[in-house]
Amino acid sequence: MAPPAHKTPAQAQTFAALPTPAKAGVLVGLVAVISAIYYFALHQPLAEEIEQAVQQHATLETNMLNARERQQEYIHLREELASREGLDRANLRVLPEDAEIASFLQDLNRLAETSGLGMRLVEPRPEEAEAQYIRLPVALHVAGRYHQLARFMYNVSRLERAISLEDISLANPHVSGEDIVIDVEVLATTFRRPTPDDPAPPPRPPSTGG
Repeated sequence: MAPPAHKTPAQAQTFAALPTPAKAGVLVGLVAVISAIYYFALHQPLAEEIEQAVQQHATLETNMLNARERQQEYIHLREELASREGLDRANLRVLPEDAEIASFLQDLNRLAETSGLGMRLVEPRPEEAEAQYIRLPVALHVAGRYHQLARFMYNVSRLERAISLEDISLANPHVSGEDIVIDVEVLATTFRRPTPDDPAPPPRPPSTGG
């Protein structure tokens, strides 16, 4: 590597001999050259890096915002799905897909016993197809006091499964001790969802207008 050049006394005298405007011009030129070197060697690459960093930051901000929106949408969909699954489970308990007659009869016998009624007859009837559901009627014949009958009906209404008590008939009231006992015939009907294997419901008779 060659040693740096040094100004000779003649060169120094030549610069000193220049008039002031010439000296100022030389200094301005030197400043311009140094500024150009600084701009192209340091400032311009640094400015480009800063611009790229700003663009990357904006892209990351956009990606983060999109990710947060997707996260909120996912949480909303997950909560909606859980709500629908809970509703479907509740609907299946109210209107199951299977007849579950054995379970239905057990519930009726249990509620009659806990209500104090005497169960004299439990007779499942044929299914009855409707447009949106299948009816599963069961004829009951029970005996007991009025408040026992009321308690039985209340307990039946609290079952999760949909049950309708129809065609209630009270007969043969008689005195037993200090209470009046009555015989009760009632049609307890529950329901299930239709399946593709079920026969189509019979057509409804045409309504007659007045």
